[in-house]
Amino acid sequence: MSETDYISFNAKPQVAEKITAWLKQMLVEKNASRHTIEAYARDLSQFGGFLQHHLGEAASLKDLETLRALDFRAFLADRRKQGVESRTLARQLSAVRSFFRYLERNEILANPALSALRTPKKPHAIPKPLDVKSARAVTSDMETSPVGWVAARDAAVMTLLYACGLRISESLGLNRKDAPVNTGDQTLMITGKGGKTRMVPVLPVVREAIQSYLQQCPFDLAPDDPLFVGVKGARLNARNIQLTMQKLRGAFGLSETATPHALRHSFATHLLSGGADLRAIQELLGHASLSTTQIYTEVDGAHLLKQYAKAHPRG
Repeated sequence: MSETDYISFNAKPQVAEKITAWLKQMLVEKNASRHTIEAYARDLSQFGGFLQHHLGEAASLKDLETLRALDFRAFLADRRKQGVESRTLARQLSAVRSFFRYLERNEILANPALSALRTPKKPHAIPKPLDVKSARAVTSDMETSPVGWVAARDAAVMTLLYACGLRISESLGLNRKDAPVNTGDQTLMITGKGGKTRMVPVLPVVREAIQSYLQQCPFDLAPDDPLFVGVKGARLNARNIQLTMQKLRGAFGLSETATPHALRHSFATHLLSGGADLRAIQELLGHASLSTTQIYTEVDGAHLLKQYAKAHPRG
């Protein structure tokens, strides 16, 4: 919980204590990822900030109990006015609802007004993968850093994202002992969302990229040390990889949709295009439901139609 301890929840101490207790329960009992915890902490902080302005003072437990559906709708409208999209609004409302359910289960307070709210409709969007040529380019040795070992490190992370279909948090969560650097290391055990583990194959290109990085890394990494570290030796932050991809977009003329997570989309899409079974892709991605994986069939279909329209004489 250290990542959220410093967040101001813009509420009276009693409320802030309850939010902290709820987040800790989510982390320990519900096995929520730290990414989810941090997002929910920000959501509750923004909700508290709105209430502080809306009510004229920091919200108390009594205030939370007497909020009307109109007040919750005003919060969503305020966030919408600030340019927040429906997907984020839906998550923020989910966070607020989850917190209020916690309060009710623990007999702290109950507010039925939330049941009158409709979840903002999420737009139907399909993943935007990179094409094969671009994916290969951004996973090769890169010149985005004047420090050789940093460039090798970033190339290794990008290769893991694309060749193994990992989430960025999964790649950066690996420790030195997890590194697949021996020829016998054919698979990698990954702990994903909800603590679910899965096995992913390791291609030679992955081993070579990680070996190259470790050979150049100036730090003597112990088995339980982070595999990927920053210039000060601490575990690498996802923001570093996002900034690297930003530079690569400029270098290779890629669109704004070319993000680290797009490499995971590329992994799934390129496997599907190559004839891989959808169930196998589900397992490799660590999706709990096949319906989540099926969205990649839309990507492949959209690409097929685009190529057809481009190539057909009447297109």
